[in-house]
Amino acid sequence: MKPLFQILLGVSILYGCSSTESYDVLIKNGQIVDGSGNASYTGDIGIRADTIAAIGNLQGAKSELEIDASRLVVAPGFINMLSWSVDALIEDGTSQSDIRQGVTLEVFGEGWSMGPWNEKMKKEEQERQGDIKYDIKWTTLAQYLDFLVEKGISPNVASFVGATTLRIHAIGFEDRPPSDVELDSMRLMVKQAMEEGALGIGSSLIYAPAFYSSTEELIEICKVAAEYDGMYISHMRSEGGKILESLDELIQIADKANIRAEVYHLKQSGRANWDKFDDVVAKIDSARSAGLQITTDMYTYIAGATGLDASMPPWVQEGGYDKWAERLQDSVIRKQVIKEMTTPTDEWESLMQAAESADKIMLIGFKNDSLKYLTGKTLAEVAKMRNLSPEETAMDLVIQDGSRVGTVYFLMSEENVKKQIALPYMSFGSDAESSAPEGVFLKSSTHPRAYGNFARLLGKYVRDEKVISLEEAIYKLTTLPATNLKIKKRGALKEGFYADLAIFNPNEIQDHATFEKPLQFSTGMVHVFVNGTQVLKGGEHTGELPGQVVRGPGYTNQKAHNNK
Repeated sequence: MKPLFQILLGVSILYGCSSTESYDVLIKNGQIVDGSGNASYTGDIGIRADTIAAIGNLQGAKSELEIDASRLVVAPGFINMLSWSVDALIEDGTSQSDIRQGVTLEVFGEGWSMGPWNEKMKKEEQERQGDIKYDIKWTTLAQYLDFLVEKGISPNVASFVGATTLRIHAIGFEDRPPSDVELDSMRLMVKQAMEEGALGIGSSLIYAPAFYSSTEELIEICKVAAEYDGMYISHMRSEGGKILESLDELIQIADKANIRAEVYHLKQSGRANWDKFDDVVAKIDSARSAGLQITTDMYTYIAGATGLDASMPPWVQEGGYDKWAERLQDSVIRKQVIKEMTTPTDEWESLMQAAESADKIMLIGFKNDSLKYLTGKTLAEVAKMRNLSPEETAMDLVIQDGSRVGTVYFLMSEENVKKQIALPYMSFGSDAESSAPEGVFLKSSTHPRAYGNFARLLGKYVRDEKVISLEEAIYKLTTLPATNLKIKKRGALKEGFYADLAIFNPNEIQDHATFEKPLQFSTGMVHVFVNGTQVLKGGEHTGELPGQVVRGPGYTNQKAHNNK
């Protein structure tokens, strides 16, 4: 039996150190789920400035702000692996729909990125703007991210450099391979982007002009990103009929460029491809067993969202929107486009064919105010209103709207969604903007994933259906993506890490957005901190804008950027 003084000494070591400590924020009695995947435990967290200063039993500690987290989960802030908030954060930096779900880092760059841009690209981007209008005051991707922070944003932001953006910068919208000089230009742009903090290269290969890129071209630019320990992340050439061949291409790029690779929003599109799930997983597992670092992400819905361009052959879109719209007004070309839109093919990815019928295609985003009354209607409904075929209607809408028209396609099976959630290398991205049901955001609709993707995981799939455990879900929302991205001091509750925290009621976390009424906030998230600053208090946004740029592992330009 130990002497009394030894027992007292042990108690002193365990509790005494914290009793005289002082913190800016003290979070007490929470169910700590630290992001590691390990079992949760009850404890306290002390925050000083933007950093987690202590975790454990902090009984007796003092603080300026104390939060009783009894019956609440305290987790690291969530990482949105695929965000389209690039415009929305310019309009409204509060990022309400994602902050109210616990998202503290928005990751951009699915093929298109907000730089590097030349003067022609800036002009075209300005002309393409829809409901949200803004002056383009930057040229490089890093300058855009710095612009957001200077303007003021609630979440942290990071970005891949877009392979599509690089191609347009060097080649334009032409369907041809780059010359040696153009390829060198693309390499130099990758080098600059990586040194300024890009996370790697993002591609989106079902769309023109990205569709025109060869595997070899992608390997060459990925080799440069690999020199900076970046990642290649891709919306593959096919998520349907040729999904296995497209996975082969991604694996080949990862192998030849010696680069980590991730599949954007993994899915098996179209009923005819739902049974390919096991083959897809086997191919990924085989590559991982061979030593390649292949990971995936997804959103938690059976429908995707993109544009009507995904229903038309890439050749008709060569040259950009103006050339595309011009061709669609040529009667001979229209007949050929209709033929290709209605003929099954593996030569390009047709989401109209994957959806199988026009009543599974919902129109959600129009640029032209005169067409906004069609928002929420299916393509079948509009075709009937106009007494035209769905294919003719789609072409006319693209011409009339001056855009590709925002579109929801119902493509996936619920069973496969659940099986994907359970994959050990799966993280999550909304593939949507973060907005609010007010102001300019009311002019268009959206996919419910913009308001419910992360709460839906924690409510429907973790609490209600028990597809995975809470600890595993938090790991996949935090530590897993942070590790994949090679970002430092984020994605976990650890002393010395930045104080990005999501505090929620596990019994009440719930998505409310639907396809019919998507602009509805999720509930159950109680408090959110970004860099130690409270942006959500009692379920309501505080208006604080503490977001910073999170830069990738190749970041070297310390003089130009004060990286946190």
